[in-house]
Amino acid sequence: MQNAVIDLHPMQPEHLEGAWALSKQAGWPHRLEDWQMLLGLSRGLVVLDDARSVVATTFMTPYGDNTATINMVIVDQALRGRGIGRLLMTKAIDLAGDRECRLVATEDGLPLYRKLGFAESGEIFQHQGPLAATPALPADVNWAAAADHAAIRALDQAALATDRTALIEYLGAHGRLAVLKAAGAVVGYAAIRPFGRGEVIGPVVAQGAEEARSLLAFLFASRPAGTFLRVDLDGQSALADWLASLGLNHVGGGIAMQRPVRLPRAVSSTSIHRFALASQALG
Repeated sequence: MQNAVIDLHPMQPEHLEGAWALSKQAGWPHRLEDWQMLLGLSRGLVVLDDARSVVATTFMTPYGDNTATINMVIVDQALRGRGIGRLLMTKAIDLAGDRECRLVATEDGLPLYRKLGFAESGEIFQHQGPLAATPALPADVNWAAAADHAAIRALDQAALATDRTALIEYLGAHGRLAVLKAAGAVVGYAAIRPFGRGEVIGPVVAQGAEEARSLLAFLFASRPAGTFLRVDLDGQSALADWLASLGLNHVGGGIAMQRPVRLPRAVSSTSIHRFALASQALG
């Protein structure tokens, strides 16, 4: 990019190969299929250079009318420091409209995001590795049936305070959903799908850590030892040591941020919680 003009475009399917190459340059594990998933759920932006190559990307993933995640903010290493990342963030916020924006930041990104009105709301702990052992199969968890999907959507909305129907439908079609039931009612759910070097488990939504552990144990038990798995925990929890004991070690994470800043919702002992994210991009 020889001049000062930033050639910004809506992301289209023909840009995905270039975006994938950019994420590989950044050392991210995403496959082309992972980019395709994000484009299907989101509105994307790309910056093109004089040769029409993709040199920067971002997505705004809307959830209903009240929430969005901003993700996959990548700028080619040779073009950093020119304000491209800030421009992409500003445009993504504009695309979100009146929605609350959420993202997972690295330490390097914190100064920019704070200047744009984001504030820290939590921490994400990434666990991954080859599954070293398979736990016993819990009796109260099973694969979801089509009739369970409405309850899954309701649980997810209770945990996240937003409508993620499109995401859950994608997970049901391209991955698998598991449900925890009590007295015949769905009281927790988890998803598993191909991602990066293997598979990612998430979201995991349940009332408490023991219920979340049962959902994870069911999905682990469905996979042979040695399967490469990833779980992004929403905050540090009692699950961290257990995951490490199964071969999924803590390897990093990020800082959860939101804009505008809101007071935490009141919770009770019976509230539904998200214990793991669908991914750091999707929340």
